[in-house]
Amino acid sequence: MVELFYAEDDAYIAGAVKKYLEQKNFKVVIYNTISEVRRALEIHVPTVILLDWNMPDGRGDSLCQWIRGRWKELPIIFLTVRDDSHDIVSGFQNGADDYVVKPFELSVLYSRIQAVLRRTGNVAVQYLSCDGIKIDLNRRTVTCGSEEIDLSVSEYELLLYLLQNKGKTVTREKILEQVWDVNGNYVNDHTLTVTMKRLRDKLHQPSCLKTIRSVGYRMEDTI
Repeated sequence: MVELFYAEDDAYIAGAVKKYLEQKNFKVVIYNTISEVRRALEIHVPTVILLDWNMPDGRGDSLCQWIRGRWKELPIIFLTVRDDSHDIVSGFQNGADDYVVKPFELSVLYSRIQAVLRRTGNVAVQYLSCDGIKIDLNRRTVTCGSEEIDLSVSEYELLLYLLQNKGKTVTREKILEQVWDVNGNYVNDHTLTVTMKRLRDKLHQPSCLKTIRSVGYRMEDTI
């Protein structure tokens, strides 16, 4: 299923787009402000994003630039009444993959989304995130907010395993098995304790990384 975030403060247009695309097996979430979109993206990355230009708390081109700086391949399509060539060029320069002018036919919008996805694929699967902590699986990079974090191999693998199981409590025994023993690196429980401490320090003691006493650890969104 295609997951789509739509930044649009016009309830009528947003409702019409949502209804039509959900009939095409899309999952559509509407956001009325730029700040709502930013908060949502810190928790989860969708398949594609639709952006209006004029939002109550800012401009869509600024949001597009902010998104592109963090998720380089995430498909972004402007859906706006602004049809001036300067605005269209600015939209593309700030990172948009396509630009659709209102008024528009829903069937044409759907076709344009499909065309963008054929070019980009579902890039959302390359990103794992929890609150402001993100892993780019393709680049093997970790960021905390806008800061790129330099992790050791074991720290990266530990964070990756926790994010892959976000929302679940994973036992210390299972972590040792999956992060170390699966590669034939047999280590003791102290190794996990030390690695976890270093990981937490590098991530600035994130509240989303929780210790479940006498059991293990769990990562869960707190935003």
